[in-house]
Amino acid sequence: MNGFDWSSWLTVIFAGALMLVIRASFIVLPPDAKIPAWLLDSLKYVAAAVLPALAVPDILFRDVPAGEMFNVYRIVAASVAGAYAFKTRDIFGTMALGMVVLWLLKWWSPL
Repeated sequence: MNGFDWSSWLTVIFAGALMLVIRASFIVLPPDAKIPAWLLDSLKYVAAAVLPALAVPDILFRDVPAGEMFNVYRIVAASVAGAYAFKTRDIFGTMALGMVVLWLLKWWSPL
């Protein structure tokens, strides 16, 4: 064997083709095509699922100090901002508070 792994390449090609078909289906389908109710109902949760999927890896694993597993400062800042957002529902205040807490933690921190 030459060490070439076909299963990995086939998985990537299949996932790419599946993604293309899913994304193109909304463009290629005729305007009068009926979309099942269960699919329409599930699409309202997409935005709520995408936001944590983008934010959580950035919060946990970005700028991780040497020897650490997670970035504790970002977790603390996100927790404080999340608690503020849950209580006030203020988007701009949440972003400002999260940034200020993160900056203060980085400034005061011995790490």
